[in-house]
Amino acid sequence: MTIDEAPARRSAITGLARRLRTALGPDAVIDDHQRLRTYECDGLAHYKVTPALVVLPADATGVVTTVRACAEAGVPFVARGSGTGLSGGALPHADGVLIVTSRLRRIVEIDPANQRAVVEPGVINLDITRAAGADGYYYAPDPSSQQICSIGGNLAENSGGAHCLKYGFTTNHVTGAEFVAPDGEVVRLGGKAPDATGYDLLGAIVGSEGTLGVVTEVTVRLVRLPEAVRTLLAGFPGTDAAGAATSAVIGAGVVPAAMEMMDALAIEAAEAAVRCGYPAGAGAVLIVELDGPAAEVDAQFAEVERHCRAHGAFEIRIAADDAERASFWRGRKSAFAAVGRISPDYIVQDGVIPRTVLAEVLHRIAELSRDTGIRVANVFHAGDGNLHPLVLFDDSVPGEAERAEEVSGAILDLCVEHGGSITGEHGVGSDKAKFMPRMFTEADLDTMQLLRCAFDPDGLANPGKVFPTPRLCGEVPGRHKGAHPLQDAGIAEVF
Repeated sequence: MTIDEAPARRSAITGLARRLRTALGPDAVIDDHQRLRTYECDGLAHYKVTPALVVLPADATGVVTTVRACAEAGVPFVARGSGTGLSGGALPHADGVLIVTSRLRRIVEIDPANQRAVVEPGVINLDITRAAGADGYYYAPDPSSQQICSIGGNLAENSGGAHCLKYGFTTNHVTGAEFVAPDGEVVRLGGKAPDATGYDLLGAIVGSEGTLGVVTEVTVRLVRLPEAVRTLLAGFPGTDAAGAATSAVIGAGVVPAAMEMMDALAIEAAEAAVRCGYPAGAGAVLIVELDGPAAEVDAQFAEVERHCRAHGAFEIRIAADDAERASFWRGRKSAFAAVGRISPDYIVQDGVIPRTVLAEVLHRIAELSRDTGIRVANVFHAGDGNLHPLVLFDDSVPGEAERAEEVSGAILDLCVEHGGSITGEHGVGSDKAKFMPRMFTEADLDTMQLLRCAFDPDGLANPGKVFPTPRLCGEVPGRHKGAHPLQDAGIAEVF
């Protein structure tokens, strides 16, 4: 934004605040600077931007009113749910409006006959399972933050969780959505039916990180509670042995509901935080959970136990009841926050590799750590190769944050180099936009931009996210010289 444009931007925001207070009520609009700072970041606190205005609509009509007002004023907007995202996807725009959907938290319907639930975007992930449990159903995607993360954010980032190995990601469980397009039009895609005809526009919305509009209602698939659940905790000398056991189990045709691994540093953090009591001296622990018909679970469980012992597990514990099962999971579920006990600052990374190169990539990460002096704790979905390295640093030490960023980026390079991806479930957001060209060609990125422009020709919905180089809708694809108009306007950054 240039000096000449600043007064016009401030005037637009002042006018929006006045208009939205009249339409939505005074408690729905925040423009006090100190209160605005509450919303300056999501779960990735490394990036912070104070929004110009925060709006908290109470219902879908309020969202429509807000988006239409932004469109008419030409003001960018960003949608935010619970703010637990880890890629900076809900990072505000300094000259824009942050639309917070946390007040839209009605469970509209639990429909066990059709195995569906209809919810508003502010509904907490775990609350769907709590509501559906009495009818013998649950909602399968289970991010580590499932007690506080909201369904709208899960849809935006296509969140997964420990049980995505067997049950898939959010996209596999969303059958319908109502959303407000960037011009304020209300669009409904899909519904309770298993599949909709025509182009998969619903698939485009899931994982679009708020760049195509704001979701106001979601229809999700419910899964029948399994007859049996059995959970095993195995201690290994190191990640090589635990990784070999993982490959052996999957290679034998067993697909666990979840298969999670933590290395020694992650175990140390979890013990400090929640006293999870994992096997003493373990260089790695593996948590394996099977569910389904009792006879099938029993047979597969014996197979899992056999492969763990064959590949060096020195201690195996089998959960005797739900309380012990919860104790196994306590350390894993707390892992991200737990590293705060052993490091003042950390970066949560998210990449994917083929399961067969797990040992090699972990060795390379260890080399990066030794060469730079930056510690890395590894927590990951071992069954499908979704890594979550936790890069530890102290921001008060000059240069350490920069070295941590370099290590974090080098880990993503390793993922791509080994045939993987720069994100598995956390999304691209602000954090990984600059890494997109390492995975995709210019033609790939231009094609994605064409889709975005079809929904948002004015570039108002969550601008500056996902794509490394902004492109105006209608602009000819390819390389261009000189400053980009969106860069001049302060809407996007060119990497």
